[in-house]
Amino acid sequence: MKKLALFFAFSVLFLSCKEEKDDSLLKESSGRINHLSVIIDNQLWNGEVGDSIRSKFAAPVDGLPTEEPLFTIKQYIPKLFEGFMTNSRNILVITKSEESGFELKENEFAKPQNVAYISGQTVEELLFLIEENADEIIKKYKKTDIIENQRRISMSLLDDTKIQKKFNVKLKLPTAYKYIIEEDKFLWIRKELPSGNNSVLIYEVPLKQFEKDSNVVSNIIRVRDSIGEKHIQGTLPNTFMITEEAYAPYLFFIKLDGKKTYETKGNWFLKNDYMAGPFINYAIKDEKNNRYLVLEGFCYNPSQSKRDLMHELESIIRSVKFL
Repeated sequence: MKKLALFFAFSVLFLSCKEEKDDSLLKESSGRINHLSVIIDNQLWNGEVGDSIRSKFAAPVDGLPTEEPLFTIKQYIPKLFEGFMTNSRNILVITKSEESGFELKENEFAKPQNVAYISGQTVEELLFLIEENADEIIKKYKKTDIIENQRRISMSLLDDTKIQKKFNVKLKLPTAYKYIIEEDKFLWIRKELPSGNNSVLIYEVPLKQFEKDSNVVSNIIRVRDSIGEKHIQGTLPNTFMITEEAYAPYLFFIKLDGKKTYETKGNWFLKNDYMAGPFINYAIKDEKNNRYLVLEGFCYNPSQSKRDLMHELESIIRSVKFL
């Protein structure tokens, strides 16, 4: 009896180890950030269902000066959904079937990976299920892409000791970024691009300065404009960065490292000059230190795509950890 019990315990241990080993042997997912593979037959793709997918998953990104899609979509017919195609990080599978439903699977063929399945008996059912579940799918894809971008950034990190000492937080930036301006309560960190640059600003503001009235967006913009006038200046006299007033900024309420945060997206321009671009601003409420810690990313890349550059800045800022 003891031998039987021992054999059973060993078998359970072996099977659980084998299962764990199988999970660890998953392939690494592939694909560029903000890319989506859609598995769907040509007839559906060229009709109302395809139009619905494009309107949701290729909708314009908030806060960019020109329209760029949430995801760059590539369509594949179902019979190609095998081999290397299953390595894609973000996959959407749409099929006509006798059974209707929606399922979102993690790490089914590779890791990290999300595969969303939508099936319906009719075009009307497919359209309904896409409309009903698109927001959840997009949120999951975007979260995974942020994590993947942070993983890539972590492969070669800039020394953030200066950030820790000045602001008591840790931040993961690639080594391509360099410290440009270092002051008591202000840092400007920048990466040079072939046609421009990507920047991260770090500064802090007393709690009462953002909360003196109910118009938080105006207070955030007022502060960032004062920072721009003081620190972000052009080569010509009386040129400095301010917020573009013609486009109302987008405001979201989120949490970063467990703290209440105002996320603002909009456009900036250089007053009395022609330079311009998008920005993303995070004002993190740090009650312990009676401050808002502000982390901002902005991009200058004229006549070029800015979506992935802004995604990199978002990935950097969302890595913040308070010490």
